[in-house]
Amino acid sequence: MNSLARMLHGRVHYAWVVAGVVFVLLLCSAGVRSTPGVLIIPLEKSLGWDRATISSAVALNLFLFGLMGPFAGAAMLRFGIRRTVLFGLGLLACGVVLSTQITQPWHLMLTWGLMVGVGCGLAATVLAATVVNRWFTERRGVVMGLLTASTATGQLLFLPLLAAIAERAGWQEVAWTVAAVVALIIPLILWLLVERPEDIGLKSYGAAAGEVASVQATGNPITIAFRALKSALPVRDFWILFGTFFVCGLSTNGLIGTHFIAFCYDGGVPEVRAAGILAMMGVFNLVGTALSGWLSDRYDCRWLLFWYYGLRGLSLLYLPYSDMSLWGIGLFSIFYGLDWIATVPPTLRLTSNIFGRQNAPLVFGWIYVGHQIGAAMAAFGGGAIRSIFGAYSGAFLTAGLMCGVAALSILVIRRSEAAPATAAT
Repeated sequence: MNSLARMLHGRVHYAWVVAGVVFVLLLCSAGVRSTPGVLIIPLEKSLGWDRATISSAVALNLFLFGLMGPFAGAAMLRFGIRRTVLFGLGLLACGVVLSTQITQPWHLMLTWGLMVGVGCGLAATVLAATVVNRWFTERRGVVMGLLTASTATGQLLFLPLLAAIAERAGWQEVAWTVAAVVALIIPLILWLLVERPEDIGLKSYGAAAGEVASVQATGNPITIAFRALKSALPVRDFWILFGTFFVCGLSTNGLIGTHFIAFCYDGGVPEVRAAGILAMMGVFNLVGTALSGWLSDRYDCRWLLFWYYGLRGLSLLYLPYSDMSLWGIGLFSIFYGLDWIATVPPTLRLTSNIFGRQNAPLVFGWIYVGHQIGAAMAAFGGGAIRSIFGAYSGAFLTAGLMCGVAALSILVIRRSEAAPATAAT
């Protein structure tokens, strides 16, 4: 038992410390992932690249970020959470530092595309799901909601700051700032992140007296990941969750997360103010996602997702026809922000109910691949539509309609798989 665990013994369950560390890690990772949205206009001005070129690197980043999910989950089972996360953070920091020297589009693809995408994927994609399923028996929905909401908090803290740095000091200083943040996280992970409750003589939070502890996986992580995929492929509900999460990524990280600042800039809104509006979405999403976690512990997750996707679709259909006034864009930010990533807790709950608590992080990792394929398509597609037609309207309308399809599709999942096991777990 480490020194902090001994100090807290009998007062606070160490699961909450682990959750807090992961929250900080995911918060900073979200700041890194949101950085390309801040860099689109500075790179366009500084290097003369069009948005389709810049967006292609963002698309590669988002795709690899998602693709690493199942393999990161398997690596965490095989080698441990801490080793996997530290390797990802090291690769991430190297990619960000090297990006300060880019002069050609392929440099951007290598650094912000390949290295940052893989690094973030190893350090963040299924980390929350792994920690929640390993450290918590009770309050899993609430904790997953809070950890998911760290993305919103990361945007809240980082986007306005990074946009201001880009405007005043240049895009290279943005990269150095992000690299410094990543370097500061590493000692925190080394000191406080414990692999399993059993390592410090505890059971997971809320575990019954006779509950069997989780067992560390053996074998090749790639084999473990593909074994989980093989078991999920024949299951119809896997494809429903994969497809709806594809739409989730397309309508959030890929479109709004990547292009919202550039969209506002086209409408005459300065970059720093646009970043502030995007950060305001983060404030509302922090509330919305935490509430979603609480709701997913208590209500039918199919109907939660139906409303989340449906309302998100309406907000995206509204956006191209809103004026760029503080009221018009602010109304969208509140409405959309409450719903941004509220889909994650009920999706993980459904995955756990269908595939079991032990396999849920791995299967969720494959479902998250669908999320990031959608994000990558929207990141590139949004930039291409803007370059060809001179406006983002077509991208927003397409995403809104696809959200409507996702809302209806989720209801096909069997009701028995959608209800929480108990009101408390």
